[in-house]
Amino acid sequence: MHVRRRIAAALTAGALVAVLAACGSDSDTASDESGDGSGALTLYSGRSENLVAPLIDRLEDTLGFPIEVVYGGTPEITGKLVEEGASSPADVVFSQDAGALGLLDQAGMLEALPASVTDLVPPYYRAADGTWVATSARARVLVYNDEKVQPQDLPTGIDGLLDPKWKGQIGFAPTNASFQAFVTGLRVSRGEDGARQWLEAFKANEPVAFEGNGPLMEGVDSGQVTLGLTNHYYWYGLAEEKGADNLAVQIHYFQAGDPGALVNIAGTAVLATTDQPEQAQQFVAALLSPESQTYFADETSEYPIVSGVETKHDLRPLAEVGTSDIELAELASLEQTQALLQELGFI
Repeated sequence: MHVRRRIAAALTAGALVAVLAACGSDSDTASDESGDGSGALTLYSGRSENLVAPLIDRLEDTLGFPIEVVYGGTPEITGKLVEEGASSPADVVFSQDAGALGLLDQAGMLEALPASVTDLVPPYYRAADGTWVATSARARVLVYNDEKVQPQDLPTGIDGLLDPKWKGQIGFAPTNASFQAFVTGLRVSRGEDGARQWLEAFKANEPVAFEGNGPLMEGVDSGQVTLGLTNHYYWYGLAEEKGADNLAVQIHYFQAGDPGALVNIAGTAVLATTDQPEQAQQFVAALLSPESQTYFADETSEYPIVSGVETKHDLRPLAEVGTSDIELAELASLEQTQALLQELGFI
């Protein structure tokens, strides 16, 4: 029997938390009563329970110690950690996005990982100071309804989405951490004025907001909208559920160097507040094991970070995905992104 307890991430007031809490995600939040957590590793997870709980159950058995999980959206989890500060009970954070990890690193809240852990991950997919590592990668893509538009007529970059012919026909999930990471990348690549200009023009084209990437995919597949900005793995999940031959929604990749071609990560780090550093490091290392990497590749349709891991899905090789020119460490300015999105009425 698993003794791991799921706890709801309850946020309180505070300026930063108020900004972060205004933004939702696709995460499911659990709410069981908490008991005595003595000896348990406390994990704050911005990855949704339905995606990662089966893996954490396995790791709990493999590692031999209980894992107590606080689930919530990555923005909420990040805000909770910043608010709690040095009094946080968290040992490990599991984030949906590199920007949140960078923010926590800049706040001095992360503990450096040993080289035996960081060396498992290519340099691009880990913090330069060794405080966090990626666990999987996902590509930003444009999905489209192939009954309404043909591939040759699709834009090669995000500026093509500003064409009036797409007015009211583009779906997006503004409260999702991955969309906010895209906007952060846009700010980094084009500056504040350039990002604002694009967002204002995008808003003028009347995009359709969805509560999450799952509903967005359904909206494109049903023809409610023609296009959608999302992550690649949502297509694979829907294809597995309905059968690829039954889908009208398909994937289109933007050209290399375009802000819309961002390859972001899910990642993990040990909190400086931990009083169980050895167990925390063991958990992080376990997320990089061949078994865990295969889980991410097969069950969540993401790109494994550790080399040599196969997947049952026919993913376009990560080396062939047109990544943007943005360094993941530059995605840490989450607060500024959320403030801009709030100012412009996106969230």
